[in-house]
Amino acid sequence: MLGSWSDFERTFAAMDDLRRKVEQALNDGQANGEAYDVFDGGAGARWPRVTLWDAGPHLMLKADIPGVNEKDLNLQLTNDVLTVSGERRVVAPEGYSVHRQERTPSRFSRSFTLPCRVNPETIGAALKDGVLTVTLPKAPESQPRQITVKVS
Repeated sequence: MLGSWSDFERTFAAMDDLRRKVEQALNDGQANGEAYDVFDGGAGARWPRVTLWDAGPHLMLKADIPGVNEKDLNLQLTNDVLTVSGERRVVAPEGYSVHRQERTPSRFSRSFTLPCRVNPETIGAALKDGVLTVTLPKAPESQPRQITVKVS
């Protein structure tokens, strides 16, 4: 419980400091020409959001890329680096005019160093409902081997 005027002053000073920091963060993002979205973590957040995991005999990658068509998407594997790049185009339907546009066109490119060798001939990719799923089968030398122990 607050008991004196100095407690009130400290509380309001802390709230004012927080307000200034939030305004500065919002203004910094706009000054750099970046769109600031409170839901994507702010300036410097990576897009698209990606999950890469080891599923035993293969690696799996899922990326959220709403609004991107398969013809505007590029996947490239160089050595052990997978690069996902593309472009989201935002075009108003023919005969309509735009009154407000918050979904901006954007280009993206993200590269991931894979933890093991993969077989490039059998890589599969599918785009459904704005989610890209890439299946990267491991190369035979990267797959785990069962070792039998002999009793002597």
